[in-house]
Amino acid sequence: MTSIIIDKRFCGPPNSGNGGYVCGRLARHIPGAAEVTLRAPPPLDTPLNTIATDDGTWELRDGAKVVATGRAASVELAHLETASFEEARAAELLTPVKPHEHPLPTCFVCGPARAKGDGLRIFAGSLGRRNAVLAASWTPDRNLAAEDGLVAPEFLWSALDCPTGFACNCDPHSGSFDTTPLLLGRMSVRIEARPRPGDRCIITAWPTGRDGRKRTAEAAGHDEAGRLFAVAKATWIEVGREVQLGRTS
Repeated sequence: MTSIIIDKRFCGPPNSGNGGYVCGRLARHIPGAAEVTLRAPPPLDTPLNTIATDDGTWELRDGAKVVATGRAASVELAHLETASFEEARAAELLTPVKPHEHPLPTCFVCGPARAKGDGLRIFAGSLGRRNAVLAASWTPDRNLAAEDGLVAPEFLWSALDCPTGFACNCDPHSGSFDTTPLLLGRMSVRIEARPRPGDRCIITAWPTGRDGRKRTAEAAGHDEAGRLFAVAKATWIEVGREVQLGRTS
């Protein structure tokens, strides 16, 4: 058993951890590709225990409460969407959530209120394709590096997180966007390589389905040369606005 703390810098909603970042922290204990399911809002600035269970899964616990569970998984996408760095930069100008309308402006990944070098500032917008593909550019800051000098794995999970949430609110047929409040429920990621801080990267994301309150999307990360560094599948859950903000359960 080891203990981790989700620093308030890595928030999603104001009082809980960004889902992708938290999933990535737990996934560090799982060799290869992993699937992590969030069971409760991850508290900030609180010691959380990571525990290996008898069935080979991992749990992230806040005392007796299970916050997340993780396991090894195969993460295969039926297809990949790509874009150039210039196309991704242009897509950002078409982000469907304008800064003054953003539901979570301090989110570590997509919050417009976060300063450059503090938050990731990944603002996915439409590539103008009929299947509602979104894209964003990302140049990782040097403070995201792990001890080996490459971007730490949890930040790759983070970078693929919010773009899938944006994609889940896109209609795959019309490309129209709605503003339904969502929270990440489950995320699976396979990391192929890790970029270096300062590398110019492209994130693409696209919706894959809806089933009741569940919405699904996939994402991919490439460097400017087109090298794939990670893929993701995500399930988001429709919630009330108060739940999204962590004011009620």
